[in-house]
Amino acid sequence: MDELMKKVRVEVSARHVHLSQADQDKLFGPGYQMKILKELSQHGQWAAEETVIVRGPKGELKLRNLGPCRAATQVELSRTDCFALGVPAVLKLSGDLEGTHGCRLIGPAGEVELPQGVMVALRHLHISDTQAAERGLKNGDKIKVRVGGPRGLVFEEINVRTNPDFDASIHLDTDEGNAVWADVKGATGEIVE
Repeated sequence: MDELMKKVRVEVSARHVHLSQADQDKLFGPGYQMKILKELSQHGQWAAEETVIVRGPKGELKLRNLGPCRAATQVELSRTDCFALGVPAVLKLSGDLEGTHGCRLIGPAGEVELPQGVMVALRHLHISDTQAAERGLKNGDKIKVRVGGPRGLVFEEINVRTNPDFDASIHLDTDEGNAVWADVKGATGEIVE
């Protein structure tokens, strides 16, 4: 892989919630349309103006909703957030809810008792099929990426997730981003293996 192909955008993915349509209807009212605050780096993904309260046994946090709606609701937190809420931190790939714990979601029109879906998302690389092929990568691979700077680290076990609509960027949670002093607007990393 040439030097240019090794470079990849690194983004800090702050705590957020992905709602199912059914849960969105319960929290905001049937037929409610989220207002887009900003487009995200992945095509078709956006942050909504609307937030929900996530309540655990020890506390609560306000989380931004990301859209569009998904098949099942999930709450993505950092390990530090899990401590604050009193919810066990379970590392999972986004979308894999089995074995995760639940919480209560509170919106302006109602509440949802979520039986599962609270997770610390495993670090991952979003990448298009074309970009992956150019780098000799495929869906399900695991890579290592060096993020430089005054507190630089090599992150291991980064899951490669391909989709025709993805654009190459690594997502770290806020604990990981803070560890390397990464700006929330992103940094650059280098694939080392």
